[in-house]
Amino acid sequence: MIDITEKKIISRKAIASGKIFLKKETVAKIKKRQIKKGDTLETARITGINAVKQTQFLIPYCHQIAIDFADFEFNFGGNFIQAVCTAKTKAKTGLEMEALVGVSICLSAIWDMVKYLEKDRTGQYPTTRITDIKVIKKVKDG
Repeated sequence: MIDITEKKIISRKAIASGKIFLKKETVAKIKKRQIKKGDTLETARITGINAVKQTQFLIPYCHQIAIDFADFEFNFGGNFIQAVCTAKTKAKTGLEMEALVGVSICLSAIWDMVKYLEKDRTGQYPTTRITDIKVIKKVKDG
Protein backbone atom coordinates (compact mmCIF):
# COMPACT_ATOMS: atom_id res chain seq x y z
CA MET A 1 0.00 0.00 0.00
CA ILE A 2 1.01 3.59 -0.48
CA ASP A 3 2.12 5.30 2.75
CA ILE A 4 -0.40 8.02 3.60
CA THR A 5 0.56 8.54 7.24
CA GLU A 6 1.69 12.13 6.59
CA LYS A 7 -1.43 13.17 4.69
CA LYS A 8 -4.07 15.27 6.43
CA ILE A 9 -7.64 14.17 6.97
CA ILE A 10 -9.90 16.26 4.74
CA SER A 11 -13.43 16.08 3.34
CA ARG A 12 -13.62 14.09 0.13
CA LYS A 13 -16.32 13.23 -2.34
CA ALA A 14 -16.36 11.02 -5.41
CA ILE A 15 -19.11 10.65 -7.99
CA ALA A 16 -19.06 7.77 -10.47
CA SER A 17 -21.55 6.53 -13.02
CA GLY A 18 -22.23 3.72 -15.43
CA LYS A 19 -24.99 2.41 -17.67
CA ILE A 20 -26.74 -0.88 -18.22
CA PHE A 21 -28.37 -1.35 -21.60
CA LEU A 22 -31.49 -3.51 -21.59
CA LYS A 23 -34.48 -4.24 -23.76
CA LYS A 24 -36.95 -1.35 -23.73
CA GLU A 25 -39.57 -3.71 -22.35
CA THR A 26 -37.31 -4.59 -19.42
CA VAL A 27 -36.69 -0.93 -18.59
CA ALA A 28 -40.46 -0.34 -18.63
CA LYS A 29 -41.03 -3.26 -16.24
CA ILE A 30 -38.36 -1.95 -13.87
CA LYS A 31 -40.07 1.46 -13.82
CA LYS A 32 -43.42 -0.19 -13.06
CA ARG A 33 -41.87 -2.45 -10.38
CA GLN A 34 -42.97 -5.57 -12.26
CA ILE A 35 -39.77 -7.61 -11.82
CA LYS A 36 -40.25 -11.07 -10.25
CA LYS A 37 -37.36 -10.73 -7.79
CA GLY A 38 -38.70 -7.44 -6.39
CA ASP A 39 -37.90 -3.75 -6.47
CA THR A 40 -34.91 -3.68 -8.81
CA LEU A 41 -33.68 -0.16 -8.13
CA GLU A 42 -33.95 -0.37 -4.35
CA THR A 43 -32.12 -3.71 -4.38
CA ALA A 44 -29.44 -2.27 -6.68
CA ARG A 45 -29.08 0.80 -4.45
CA ILE A 46 -28.57 -1.29 -1.31
CA THR A 47 -26.20 -3.63 -3.14
CA GLY A 48 -24.19 -0.68 -4.44
CA ILE A 49 -23.92 0.92 -0.99
CA ASN A 50 -22.69 -2.37 0.42
CA ALA A 51 -20.12 -2.62 -2.37
CA VAL A 52 -18.83 0.89 -1.62
CA LYS A 53 -18.24 -0.21 1.99
CA GLN A 54 -16.56 -3.49 0.94
CA THR A 55 -14.09 -2.08 -1.62
CA GLN A 56 -11.11 -2.45 0.71
CA PHE A 57 -11.67 -6.23 0.71
CA LEU A 58 -12.03 -6.48 -3.07
CA ILE A 59 -9.11 -4.35 -4.26
CA PRO A 60 -5.99 -5.24 -2.29
CA TYR A 61 -4.17 -1.88 -2.34
CA CYS A 62 -7.17 0.25 -1.40
CA HIS A 63 -6.92 1.82 2.02
CA GLN A 64 -9.56 1.16 4.62
CA ILE A 65 -11.80 4.23 4.55
CA ALA A 66 -14.71 5.01 6.84
CA ILE A 67 -17.61 5.77 4.51
CA ASP A 68 -19.63 8.68 5.83
CA PHE A 69 -22.17 8.69 2.99
CA ALA A 70 -22.99 6.60 -0.05
CA ASP A 71 -26.08 6.68 -2.20
CA PHE A 72 -27.29 6.19 -5.76
CA GLU A 73 -29.55 7.92 -8.19
CA PHE A 74 -30.92 6.36 -11.34
CA ASN A 75 -31.58 8.02 -14.69
CA PHE A 76 -33.56 6.37 -17.45
CA GLY A 77 -33.13 6.31 -21.21
CA GLY A 78 -35.35 4.31 -23.54
CA ASN A 79 -33.11 1.25 -23.43
CA PHE A 80 -30.76 1.93 -20.52
CA ILE A 81 -30.49 2.85 -16.88
CA GLN A 82 -27.68 5.05 -15.63
CA ALA A 83 -26.57 4.57 -12.03
CA VAL A 84 -24.78 7.47 -10.33
CA CYS A 85 -22.96 6.84 -7.06
CA THR A 86 -21.99 9.62 -4.67
CA ALA A 87 -19.68 8.74 -1.79
CA LYS A 88 -18.34 11.04 0.93
CA THR A 89 -15.83 10.75 3.73
CA LYS A 90 -13.29 12.59 5.84
CA ALA A 91 -10.05 10.73 5.25
CA LYS A 92 -6.42 10.89 4.15
CA THR A 93 -7.11 9.43 0.74
CA GLY A 94 -9.85 9.58 -1.86
CA LEU A 95 -12.67 7.21 -2.56
CA GLU A 96 -12.88 7.04 -6.33
CA MET A 97 -12.39 3.28 -6.24
CA GLU A 98 -15.24 2.91 -3.77
CA ALA A 99 -17.59 4.86 -6.06
CA LEU A 100 -16.47 2.84 -9.11
CA VAL A 101 -16.92 -0.50 -7.35
CA GLY A 102 -20.30 0.64 -6.07
CA VAL A 103 -21.50 1.49 -9.58
CA SER A 104 -20.15 -1.75 -11.03
CA ILE A 105 -21.87 -3.94 -8.47
CA CYS A 106 -25.07 -1.88 -8.52
CA LEU A 107 -25.38 -2.41 -12.27
CA SER A 108 -24.53 -6.10 -11.90
CA ALA A 109 -27.37 -6.43 -9.39
CA ILE A 110 -29.78 -4.94 -11.93
CA TRP A 111 -28.59 -7.47 -14.52
CA ASP A 112 -29.10 -10.33 -12.05
CA MET A 113 -32.66 -9.26 -11.29
CA VAL A 114 -33.74 -8.97 -14.93
CA LYS A 115 -31.71 -11.67 -16.65
CA TYR A 116 -34.78 -13.85 -17.14
CA LEU A 117 -36.23 -11.07 -19.33
CA GLU A 118 -33.00 -10.35 -21.19
CA LYS A 119 -32.05 -13.87 -22.36
CA ASP A 120 -32.73 -14.87 -25.91
CA ARG A 121 -34.04 -18.34 -26.81
CA THR A 122 -30.50 -19.78 -26.61
CA GLY A 123 -29.83 -18.30 -23.17
CA GLN A 124 -27.58 -15.50 -24.40
CA TYR A 125 -27.73 -11.75 -23.74
CA PRO A 126 -27.46 -10.12 -27.18
CA THR A 127 -28.50 -6.60 -26.10
CA THR A 128 -27.60 -6.50 -22.40
CA ARG A 129 -24.35 -4.75 -21.53
CA ILE A 130 -22.77 -2.64 -18.84
CA THR A 131 -20.80 0.34 -20.17
CA ASP A 132 -19.41 3.78 -19.51
CA ILE A 133 -18.26 3.20 -15.93
CA LYS A 134 -16.27 6.28 -15.00
CA VAL A 135 -15.46 8.82 -12.32
CA ILE A 136 -17.51 11.93 -13.02
CA LYS A 137 -16.04 14.09 -10.31
CA LYS A 138 -13.63 14.05 -7.40
CA VAL A 139 -13.73 16.79 -4.76
CA LYS A 140 -11.24 17.53 -1.97
CA ASP A 141 -11.92 20.23 0.63
CA GLY A 142 -9.10 21.10 2.93
